[in-house]
Amino acid sequence: MTHPELFDGIMFRRVVAYLIDVVILSGAAVFLWFLVVMTLGLLGPIAALTTPVLPLAYHSLLIGGPNSATIGMRMMGIEVRRLDGGRPDLVQALVQTLLFYATLALTGLLLIVAFFNDRRRCLHDWLSGTLTVNTAGLIHRSN
Repeated sequence: MTHPELFDGIMFRRVVAYLIDVVILSGAAVFLWFLVVMTLGLLGPIAALTTPVLPLAYHSLLIGGPNSATIGMRMMGIEVRRLDGGRPDLVQALVQTLLFYATLALTGLLLIVAFFNDRRRCLHDWLSGTLTVNTAGLIHRSN
């Protein structure tokens, strides 16, 4: 997990991956609220409870899943790994996701920290014991 090719262009890829995920999550939320309108408000309470949980579930389940990446991350060729190179489990993915949204909401340090370390780890990566790497670099290193 120290090879430079694992981290080439990772900051740009992470930002674009997150923007892709925002579009996907926004589409899911719009569809959910469309269903509320179509049911004349009957699904309103369910949608109100589901909407805030949707991003947490999306990121945690996908990062803690077999691909270790959200859909946006997969499209950008990156994935999340533990410091030892293994894939994060669901608990570690949930912790990373909660820390991501907490640092996003509370501070501007989310990305700034990444400019001061070689692996481009953000604050939530440091606190959760994870890092984000190029998938192509992993394939290259394993051959």
